[in-house]
Amino acid sequence: MNETGMPSHARVVIVGGGVMGAGLAYHLAEEGWTDCLLIEKGELTSGSTWHAAGQCPSFIADYNMAKIHDYGVNLYPQLEALTGQYVSWHGCGGIRFAYKPQEVEWFHRVAGVGRLIGYDCEIIDPAKIRSLIPYAQIDGVLAGAWTHTDGHVDPAGVCNAMAKGARMKGVRIVTGNRVLDINPSRSGEWEVITEQGEVVAEHVVNAAGCYARQVSQMVGTDVPLINMQHTYLVTDTVPEFLERDEEMPVIRDPYPSSYYRQEQKSGLIGIYEMENSQECWTHRGGWPEWESQNELFDPDLETIMPYIERVMERIPMWSELGIKRVVCGAIPHTPDSNPYLGPAAGLRNFWHCNGASIGIAAGAGSGKYLAQWMVHGDAEINMAGVDPRRFSGFAVGNYTKAKSHEDYEHMYKLHLPGEERPAGRKMRVTPLYDLLGKKGAVYTEVNGWERAKWFSPDGRAEDIGFRHNNTFEVVAAECRAVRERAGIMELSTFAKYEVTGRDAETLLNRISANRMPRREGGIVLTHYLAPNGRLNGESTITRLGERHFYVLSGPASEERDLSVLQQGVEAGEDVQVANVTDQWGVLVVAGPDARNVLGRVTDADLSNARFPWLTAQRISVAGASARALRVNYVGELGWELHCRMDDMVTVYQALCSAGADFGIADFGAYAMNSLRMEKAYKGWGAELTNEITMVEADVMRFFSRAKGDFRGRQATLDVQAGQIETQLVYLEVEPGDNDVAGGEVVLDGDRPIGVTTSGGHGHVTGRSLGFAYVEPVHASPGSTFDVLLIGERRSATVLCEPVWDPACTRSRD
Repeated sequence: MNETGMPSHARVVIVGGGVMGAGLAYHLAEEGWTDCLLIEKGELTSGSTWHAAGQCPSFIADYNMAKIHDYGVNLYPQLEALTGQYVSWHGCGGIRFAYKPQEVEWFHRVAGVGRLIGYDCEIIDPAKIRSLIPYAQIDGVLAGAWTHTDGHVDPAGVCNAMAKGARMKGVRIVTGNRVLDINPSRSGEWEVITEQGEVVAEHVVNAAGCYARQVSQMVGTDVPLINMQHTYLVTDTVPEFLERDEEMPVIRDPYPSSYYRQEQKSGLIGIYEMENSQECWTHRGGWPEWESQNELFDPDLETIMPYIERVMERIPMWSELGIKRVVCGAIPHTPDSNPYLGPAAGLRNFWHCNGASIGIAAGAGSGKYLAQWMVHGDAEINMAGVDPRRFSGFAVGNYTKAKSHEDYEHMYKLHLPGEERPAGRKMRVTPLYDLLGKKGAVYTEVNGWERAKWFSPDGRAEDIGFRHNNTFEVVAAECRAVRERAGIMELSTFAKYEVTGRDAETLLNRISANRMPRREGGIVLTHYLAPNGRLNGESTITRLGERHFYVLSGPASEERDLSVLQQGVEAGEDVQVANVTDQWGVLVVAGPDARNVLGRVTDADLSNARFPWLTAQRISVAGASARALRVNYVGELGWELHCRMDDMVTVYQALCSAGADFGIADFGAYAMNSLRMEKAYKGWGAELTNEITMVEADVMRFFSRAKGDFRGRQATLDVQAGQIETQLVYLEVEPGDNDVAGGEVVLDGDRPIGVTTSGGHGHVTGRSLGFAYVEPVHASPGSTFDVLLIGERRSATVLCEPVWDPACTRSRD
């Protein structure tokens, strides 16, 4: 302890005293880590927390974000009793309006998520809405999604309550003390330099809210985040509220792109402008001044007035009232609106807890699940959607600005399946982008990459929605081409790494569950595990030489798996890890005629005897050097051809020319999903997540018992020897005009017994397929239960094997 009262050491230093930092401090203490120090440059709540409207919605379709919100909705009503700190919880419920049939369908999906998690979401008709809000005009409203138990809270109160609870458990909080710099020490700890002295910490958490980028840059990194201006206003006293004891529910209304509710005996209206949204501190390039505290901005009343007028159409009794106050403050915003909860890319024990655009609702749950990750090595929910490493380095700057403005302006606009929004596009393209576009490629974006999802043969645009549409027959034709002839697909979006050096094999065997191939050209699928046995990643690894391995991961895993590889290297080891994602392009050629097609553009012997399944060779393709991997994600004879980006056009055109006689066809991500579902291939981030062990995910065939010890080995064996609570199953759903998408509730009678993870229509087999985690008693082949798809119960049956080529004879052919 120095002369200012600052401790010299702490297990965790949290930078930032808003609702996110306080929520984390509270829950770290709950998990037993009480040696924590929270440092705030001003007073608690003085950034963006104090001026928030305090909304706490349960209504959210993202299964894991819904868990985060639901936790706060359940904790906040108890906090005052737990801590003695004023919170002012208003459990008035909320209603979201639907104006289109597809919005009503979406409500059914959200209601299914509610059944899984435990909150009530009732879909009500206009008559019921009128009974709940008799003073509202709801012309054009088709239905409402009524979440009974959500509400709103005093934001400063809830932040101070969690801070008080943390203090009660031993956490130290120092205010009026700015962090000036953060440096790594030789011991592997962090030196946190503040205005009141230095403190050494094992872990540092960036919970700096609007200042998160500045704090991140202290350690040589950055975080994709901007600060948006958000305005809400409070009316004069509403006479009708004086006469009514029951509080008005929070209304979320796409028509004025607004939320509105009762605030004491006044009305509160919050606006999300659908165009011309504004950032904060634009005179400083979006950077807030360190001296900024409790700062508000001049609202652009001219821009928001049309939205206010639309709210007045809905609640006419407010139209004659004056305005008591207008609040225009900063909200941190990320490209996908989810917060950043997890480790910073490339750094040990430096964590993010920031970027929450609905921060009050997310504050408690964010703290809970990040605390679990920090203390136990994993959270009990899937953290992929909030992992700060979900965006690669390209995202900072124009991409984040474009996507954040777009997301803000679409706050109350339903994002339908298949909808491609224009902001932030073409950030990462390959030399094939324009060529495939001329052939009808319809692109989607993943981690900045443009990837073809289907090919429009006649210029048609997709009729987006939750049900089968006008792409159904087109995707079916792509699938049949792959199964019957040959298909070609670009998959350059793979994350790609070179792992080289004397100890490369030792590293990879130590951090993953499968044994590395011993022979040059061998290929294995392997999984990275946490010490507790949970799944932390999945890669395909090819041995290109004695000390040379080529590692492939999914596009959204680029930064995360790079961190896994780099941080797995131990002191003194001779290992080099290089991210070569942008240097290598990938083409997949698959189907019964794949050997014939590829054979026309290479002199390599492609026979089974010389080029067997799950092996790789360096070959020449149309004069270009390529790494040919005999493996694919569609379950057919085929190769992945990895060549330099500059050679992509040459190789692609040569393959298309050679395949013309065989009816080769382009196929995209829609078709690949259909084909992989027929083969029962599991996907990272869906079936395979940090919530799950290899035992529960049914991937123990990739667990090597023969090799020595590796991370998570004993924990996995302990799980296998005990009893599990959930088990992954492959299932078929009775036919309909829609399929499993993931996140739907699985029911035994009226009792939830599991959740779907992904699915799709098997176009070649004509079957609706999916994966789900269910209670083990329901996991045996032949077991039946129901899946709730867009409000409709559909019977599902557990399958014992893939519906297409269960013996993998076609891949081996």
